[in-house]
Amino acid sequence: MTFALAERLLECFTELLRSYSVVAVLQPRTASSDRVVYRTRSLSPLQLIQGSLSTRKVARQFPLLAGIHKASDGALVGVLVAVTLMSTLTLHWQHLWTNAFKKLETTRTLASRLTESTAMLESHLLQKTNFPKSMVPTKVANLVYLQHPVPKSSPNEFSELLLKSLVKQPIHHGY
Repeated sequence: MTFALAERLLECFTELLRSYSVVAVLQPRTASSDRVVYRTRSLSPLQLIQGSLSTRKVARQFPLLAGIHKASDGALVGVLVAVTLMSTLTLHWQHLWTNAFKKLETTRTLASRLTESTAMLESHLLQKTNFPKSMVPTKVANLVYLQHPVPKSSPNEFSELLLKSLVKQPIHHGY
């Protein structure tokens, strides 16, 4: 049903074009000997349209429109450059992040293996060692509390001794 409609529209459009035909008329030119010279080549419809839409002609007739067009072209180029730059930076940063994440995963795996190996070694050593019979499990009743040792000299005396030992040493000049 849509194909038949499209055929009918094409026929109507073709009939419309046949009824409104465009004819190009040759323009006379004057040569240096004041005689009229006619152009003998035929003009296609594209050549007629091309001459009427020149940018210089439009810029002279509508300078504000031409300025807006140039500004929008510049802004569009700027946006394209910015999008390209941001895309490049995004891909670069994603690559760096991926590499860093791979290194992190490798580090985590190695740390896990190291922990497992250490646990296995500890369990093996604990199984192979013989505890002496004198060792007993720790209980609160078995704890012995000791007093803090009394220092022989105060901190001020120590700093004075250090300064005196530095003063006795000779000072070398130069490097």
